[in-house]
Amino acid sequence: MRARNVALLLTAALVVYLVLLADRAFALFKTGTAVGIALGAGVLLLPILGIWVVVVTWRNGLQIQRLSRRLDAEGALPDVSDLPRRPSGRVDRDAADAWFEQRRAEVEADQENWRAWYKLAYAYDIAGDRRRARETMTKAVELEAAERSRAE
Repeated sequence: MRARNVALLLTAALVVYLVLLADRAFALFKTGTAVGIALGAGVLLLPILGIWVVVVTWRNGLQIQRLSRRLDAEGALPDVSDLPRRPSGRVDRDAADAWFEQRRAEVEADQENWRAWYKLAYAYDIAGDRRRARETMTKAVELEAAERSRAE
């Protein structure tokens, strides 16, 4: 199953859960008691927060997918197939660190190149630093959007 189909399936399951949670919140509102209304308000915050997380996650995913497709069309997607791997399939830590240093040098050489930032985000990801990978990919998305707006 493709990753996008899995994401759609999980999103649908989450939406069902959020709807059921919202239903519980409204049931608490209907009690008419101060405690029921307070609990209902608290429970209603969870689906609202959940919807916000889903929207932001999907938006980011689609933006990253757009960048990936653009790099693929240019033949510039990062390739780590030649890096040594652990038995688990993850890239060997020393190899990932060396590959990361090369990507970091590319970014330092051209701070405004979204392609370099994308590759650096990928390097963070294979090195296991997901938080920095997300931050760096956000920078790549911002730079690519700025480039597109200048071109229009």
